[in-house]
Amino acid sequence: MNHVTTTDRTRLYVKDWGSGQPVILLSGWPFGADSWDDQAMALADSGCRVIAYDRRGFGRSSQPWSGYDFDTLSDDLATVIQQTGVHEATLVGYSMGGGEVARYLSRHAGRSVRKVVLVASVLPCMLKSASNPLGTELADFDAMATQLRADRAQFFAGFFKDFFGVGLLSQPVSTELIAWACGQGLQAGLRATLECVRAFATTDFRPELPAFQVPTLIIHGSADKIVPIAAAGQAAHAGIAGSTLIQYEGEPHGLFATAKDRLSADLLAFVNG
Repeated sequence: MNHVTTTDRTRLYVKDWGSGQPVILLSGWPFGADSWDDQAMALADSGCRVIAYDRRGFGRSSQPWSGYDFDTLSDDLATVIQQTGVHEATLVGYSMGGGEVARYLSRHAGRSVRKVVLVASVLPCMLKSASNPLGTELADFDAMATQLRADRAQFFAGFFKDFFGVGLLSQPVSTELIAWACGQGLQAGLRATLECVRAFATTDFRPELPAFQVPTLIIHGSADKIVPIAAAGQAAHAGIAGSTLIQYEGEPHGLFATAKDRLSADLLAFVNG
């Protein structure tokens, strides 16, 4: 099986590697399943069944006009869980994928979920407000959408430098990897790209944090410029009862590449712990 079909006939591309304890990896924006390859191989080589899929509108999945809200995206996750037949899975949500995990736990009562990991996740709320003063201004997200509409390729070229922590004195990833990331982003449809920005920018997951009723690990880089740790990882840790926070000192948002071996080891230890 390399595709599943949702109730609205959207085809989702699915990678299903290995056998054993199931782990479902949810990618961040604007990536597909391939962004998880290093971790997926490490987990599968260590005796896990690893499932990763391209979100609707991204990668090799269908590009419908609608369905880029978290209710529909969590329903897509429910379809993947049902059609792959997994039980007692560990869900790993990276960046935007953390929102899909939260909505799945609240909307689908966490069926078939054993553990949860949030990696550089957008939880609990990205938008700045009186009740969320550490969030990001709506004007910043609007500017992001304007730049995407004007020239996506140019936007991604600059965006991924901050994403991976590239600066005048730091080069944690190769220029070739940044080019690969830009290519991943450009595989998505423009409609999906823009609508998902709107979704993760404006959705408040704070009321859903009590739905985390399973062991939860939070991993976040202290130098994350895309989803700053104070407003996200640390706030999510404070709001999810019994959660564990591992802070990666000096690491940017793109942990799956800049700290790939450490991330793989931490995921494996948590899955098997």
